[in-house]
Amino acid sequence: MALKRLSLLANHLNTEPKLATYQTTADKIAIITITRPSKLNAFSTAVWNDLNPLFRQAEDDPNVHVVILTGVGKSFAAGADVSEFQNKSTSSVIITNPIENWFTVLPRMKKPVIAAVNGLALGGGCEVAMMCDIIIASKTAKFGQPEIKLGLIPGAGGTQRLTRVVGKYKAMELILTGDMISADEAKEMGLVNKVVENALEEAIVIAKKIASYSVPVVGIAKKSINFALEVGLSAGLSHELALFNSGFSLQDKEEGISALLNKRKPNFTNK
Repeated sequence: MALKRLSLLANHLNTEPKLATYQTTADKIAIITITRPSKLNAFSTAVWNDLNPLFRQAEDDPNVHVVILTGVGKSFAAGADVSEFQNKSTSSVIITNPIENWFTVLPRMKKPVIAAVNGLALGGGCEVAMMCDIIIASKTAKFGQPEIKLGLIPGAGGTQRLTRVVGKYKAMELILTGDMISADEAKEMGLVNKVVENALEEAIVIAKKIASYSVPVVGIAKKSINFALEVGLSAGLSHELALFNSGFSLQDKEEGISALLNKRKPNFTNK
């Protein structure tokens, strides 16, 4: 009987629905989807336990050149599941460190990541979108950092990334009021690249274009742009020049120039 109960328990655990899914396309794109619609795709430890291995899988797969992150249903991600923060003290949060443990992979990815924001991107959802490299929003998308209403501040980059994107005064307004903004408002202040009917479809169009280019060159371009956020102009220019010079050792540089001079499409080998 005990063995039977263990077998039933194992079968139950194996059939529990995943909170994130992974699929690849023939165009070398990985699409990672948050699948917790009953909670508006709110982030929990369980969600990130499913998400982080998928980010690692995409990063390690040579057949994946670009990653798209989206959510199922009416929400991209409606922030953190605050039930996990209830009855927590400062010391317990420091010890368990949920925010640091959740966001271990996405901000460090070398491959470009496109956020296809199909609905609510609030709190941690907005912060995760800002961890991505390009943000495409549907017309119904909403953005915001409402943590102030919970007696908290953003803890996963909201005060830092948002300020760098929209400037001090808009960041102050959004974070201190906790108000939501529309996709069009987000685009106007530079938080969103495009507002379209179907965010995932547009993200795939952009991802296909990026995926057709040299993987190492795309990677060093991303690295150089992100470096610009951390340093002054002089250091940034030196870093850019060093990366530019390193590209001359790539076969893809020769292929790209040859294709241009011979008026043909390049065939990059990612070497």
